[in-house]
Amino acid sequence: MARLAGRRALFAVPILLVVTFGVFAIAAASPFDPVRAYAGTAALGADQETLDRLRDNLGVDEGFAVRWWHWLTSALGGDLGRSSVLRQPVAQVIGERLLWSTLLCTVAFVVAVLLGVLAARRPGSWLDRIVTSLAYTLEAAPVFWIALLVIWLFALQWDVFPAGGLTDTASEQVTPGQVASHLVLPAGVLAVSQLPWFVLYVRQGVGDALAEDPVRGARARGSSERTVLLGHALRSGLLPVLTLIGSRVPELITGALLVESVFSWPGIAAATVEAATAVDFPLLAALTTLATAAVLVGNLLADLLYGLFDPRVRFSDM
Repeated sequence: MARLAGRRALFAVPILLVVTFGVFAIAAASPFDPVRAYAGTAALGADQETLDRLRDNLGVDEGFAVRWWHWLTSALGGDLGRSSVLRQPVAQVIGERLLWSTLLCTVAFVVAVLLGVLAARRPGSWLDRIVTSLAYTLEAAPVFWIALLVIWLFALQWDVFPAGGLTDTASEQVTPGQVASHLVLPAGVLAVSQLPWFVLYVRQGVGDALAEDPVRGARARGSSERTVLLGHALRSGLLPVLTLIGSRVPELITGALLVESVFSWPGIAAATVEAATAVDFPLLAALTTLATAAVLVGNLLADLLYGLFDPRVRFSDM
C-alpha cells in the first residue's frame, strides 16, 4: 500500500507542475484585465499613470512564465501568495472556504449512498421506483437547472427552506441549526445530480449482492437484516462503485461549484469564479492545484479501498 501511494505521489508531481503552468498561460491569454478587476469602480476614474503604477505593483506586466516560477518557488516554501481580488492571503481564503465545500460534498455523498442502498433493499418498492425514475429523468438535466427549480419550489413557492447563503440574513453568528437548514437544498441538489450514475450503480451492486448465496446463508442463520445489509451486502455491492469514484471526482467537483454558485454557499466555488474573472493568478493557481490534487487523491483512494475490500486484488499488481 505504501509503495502504491509513493508511486502515485511521484506521478502526481509532473501533473501538478503542468497544470499550474497551464493555468498561468491561459490566464495570461484571458481578455480580462486584472488591474481593472483589482481596482473595481475606482478604475473608471483613474488616469493611465495610476493604472500603470498599479500594474507594476501587481507585476502583471511580467511574462506568465516568470509569474508562474515566482508563485511556484513561493508555494514550495509555504507561501501561496495573496489574492488580489479578495485582499487576503490565499491560504486563508482556502482555509475558510474548504470546510464548507467539504461539508457540502460529504453530506451529498452520504445521501446518495443511502438512496442507492434503500432502493436496492426493496426492489420494486415505491422508493425504488421513485429513485430509479428520477435517475433516468435527470440524466440530461444540468445541475444549475435543478438548483434553480428547487429554489423556486421549496424557497419561493412553499417557503420551507432558505434560498441560499450559510445563515439567516439578520444573524450575526453561525449556528449549527442555521447551517443545517441552509444545507438541505444545496446538499440535496448535489446528491440528486449524482443519481444517474452513482445511485444506480450502488442500487445495482447492493441488489446483486443481496441475491448472492453468502447473503442468503447469513439470513438463513438468523442474522439480523442490519447485519446482512451492512456486513455482507454493502461491502460486496460497493466494490464496482469504488472503481468509479476516482473517475467521477471531477464531475462531483464541477457539480459542487455550480451548486455553490447558485445557492451562494460560501465554499470554494465563489472564490474560483472571482479568481477566474479577475485573473487572480495566485488564487487561481492554488485552487486549480487543489482540484487536481483532489482528483488524484480520489483515484488513489479508490484503488486503496478496492484492494482493502477485495482480497483477490494485490497492491503489488496495481
